[in-house]
Amino acid sequence: MNAFTAPQVSLGNLDAESAATLIAAAADIALVVDKGGIVRDVAFQSKELAQELDAAGKWLGRPWGDLVTTESRPKIAELIRDAASQNPPKWRHINYRDRAGADIPILFATVRSSNDGRMVAFGRDLRPMSVLQQRLINAQQSMERDYSRIRHVETRYQLLLQTSLDAIFILDGATHTVVEANPQARALIAEGTRRRSAGLKDIFAPDSVPAVQALLATVRATGRGDDVRANLIEENRDVLVVASQFREDPASFFLVRIAATQGDPNNVSIPKLKSKLLKLVESAPDGFVVTDLEGRVMTANAAFLDMAQLPTEELVRSEPLSRWVGRPGVEVDVLVANLLQRGSVRLFATTLQGEHGVVADVEICAASVMNGGRQCFGFAIRNVGRRLQPEPREGAVLPRSIQQLTELIGRVALKDLVRESTDVIERLCIETALEMTGDNRASAAEMLGLSRQSLYVKLRRYGLGDLASEGA
Repeated sequence: MNAFTAPQVSLGNLDAESAATLIAAAADIALVVDKGGIVRDVAFQSKELAQELDAAGKWLGRPWGDLVTTESRPKIAELIRDAASQNPPKWRHINYRDRAGADIPILFATVRSSNDGRMVAFGRDLRPMSVLQQRLINAQQSMERDYSRIRHVETRYQLLLQTSLDAIFILDGATHTVVEANPQARALIAEGTRRRSAGLKDIFAPDSVPAVQALLATVRATGRGDDVRANLIEENRDVLVVASQFREDPASFFLVRIAATQGDPNNVSIPKLKSKLLKLVESAPDGFVVTDLEGRVMTANAAFLDMAQLPTEELVRSEPLSRWVGRPGVEVDVLVANLLQRGSVRLFATTLQGEHGVVADVEICAASVMNGGRQCFGFAIRNVGRRLQPEPREGAVLPRSIQQLTELIGRVALKDLVRESTDVIERLCIETALEMTGDNRASAAEMLGLSRQSLYVKLRRYGLGDLASEGA
């Protein structure tokens, strides 16, 4: 501590009132303590602090150590001892308790003020600093969580790149040079070219570079573009080039995926049975649609296009399935929620509206599937409005429905309800057996587990057939 060089000259005749004002202004809290550690006077810089510590008139005459928390009492003894020995003041952290029981941190230093052993304790409220420290800790923890999340994302990103069967390039949006490439993509770059300085001319044949450049220009302008075919410079084979754009402020980049075409001998062939299954799905009379997790169509078969009254698959691709199925934002959302929760949905009844207003009743069976490590949804859509109902047979007596029977309870005795239901069912079974056997009553009796005589009795009872011709 550096003291004033000439306090008597610079401060002049400083009386007690002026000294008290200076002390109170210099500290958030100031205590006058005698050599026995008894508080003789208190000054607070703010009324709020005085109210929180509840010190108005209650600290006077009490030992300083009794006013602080238990762990701070040894520090109070050290402060009193330092002031009594006139050692240079040391700041110590002291905790008080407010009326609510919370700790209030105060930083104290003591200075001996007179020959009778009295001392002045200067206190600084540490709560604003504690708030700043807590904010710093919270910010640091938030940054650590963000760094951890970014590291996990980076790990997944690198894993996807390394395990992808397709060649994937990350190109600079301005120069079209390679920024990053997976192992399959690096094998396509011409030999002798450094990876980070390679451009389109080092990947594609000269006659294919303009087509790829046009694809990138279209993606930059519209956000999407049609896939193009191109020839590789290194392997001299035909490939399919797919591009998309993304931004990393302030720069933009292209993600270019190179996939083998159907005629490419290096393409991974689909097993014959799987190929037949795909052909069956494509030509099936029921509609089949594959969507992403947001319900946007990725692919659809011809039957669905016919239901939606659209000529080509390109018109449904990337469109929400709710555009045609059910009410917008209702049925498809319910389907997606159930698929995410259960993995499959069966016989979901709804409607499908075509582009020209034709509405059809449909049943949907759906399942969640994985496509190359990517989750998507498959929907099988069947038109149930075209189902033909069997025509009722003339003269047939149809049984009462369950609702009709329950409405008779209380008006008709139970034994009469049971007898009526049994008679109707028995008559229908006999009629069906006769139809199935071509009116051969011997075969019908055997099918029903009856003797011929019992069958004839029942035929007479229900008035079925012409028994007189048989003389029975």
